[in-house]
Amino acid sequence: MTKHDTSDICAIIVTYHPDPLALSALLKAVAIQVGTTVVVDNTAPEDIGQFGDVPMDGVQVLFQNQNQGLAVAQNMGIDWARQYGCAYVLLLDQDSTPVEGMVAALLSAYQRLSRTERVAAVGPRFHDLREERDAPFIRVGHLFNRKRWCEFNEQVLESDFLISSGALIPLEVIEDVGEMDAGLFIDNVDLEWSFRVRARGYRLYGVCAAAMNHRLGDSRRALPLGLGQVVVHGPVRLYFMMRNRLRIYAMPHTPLAWILQDIPRFVIKLMLFGVLIGPRMRNLRFMFRGIKDGLVGRQGPCPLVN
Repeated sequence: MTKHDTSDICAIIVTYHPDPLALSALLKAVAIQVGTTVVVDNTAPEDIGQFGDVPMDGVQVLFQNQNQGLAVAQNMGIDWARQYGCAYVLLLDQDSTPVEGMVAALLSAYQRLSRTERVAAVGPRFHDLREERDAPFIRVGHLFNRKRWCEFNEQVLESDFLISSGALIPLEVIEDVGEMDAGLFIDNVDLEWSFRVRARGYRLYGVCAAAMNHRLGDSRRALPLGLGQVVVHGPVRLYFMMRNRLRIYAMPHTPLAWILQDIPRFVIKLMLFGVLIGPRMRNLRFMFRGIKDGLVGRQGPCPLVN
């Protein structure tokens, strides 16, 4: 592979009841930026056919027998990329759309940085179109996180974690530190992997020249007293947020500083979705079960969903 040649990159897109129009836009945007595209579909077999008129020519589709979670699906795609000799994987969610030139900018930055540093992954700045500005990259602080905003395209900003969607990861790094934690199932999979690689001496960088549109959460809800907006998640997602947070707290590679300043967020989320944002009783049921299961180390899917 020549310098900045993206043909040795395999894009891995995980789908679950995707919107056909959004998936079509994603496939169109990413196909011209990578060498291979793999879709790992988490939808139950009886629902296959959901892709409708989505053009799947040239796309490798891996179907699951049941929804085994985001991490398992990502690992399936990684295994496929490994078998076919790819050098990098580009992880993508179904609700993300790379901007033109994103992958080339990520690869260029990775190749430049890795000459002098151990780099585990690079990721783009992303913009939820419901927000006024791009999301920042984050450095974990002892009391508060430090938000690092892109000011010009030439910037690369070190970050303590990257969201999985848009992350460009060399296969050799995955071979060294391991794949995604399948037991987490869906939430905080990227956070745990980021903490794990950082504990192994690797660095993570946000690349300001690489841009991606990404939808975060189900919806937005205004808070009382003009306190802004909160990202709304359904009860099942709240179960995983509660459970997996507790699991990650107990992991040896999780920074103590992050645990100490995340506990208040944990409590605030419990109060918000249990008191202010409905369906309150259902939210509380799922969150308390998540807390219980997190304390005993439960893994895998949510037991409250058949």
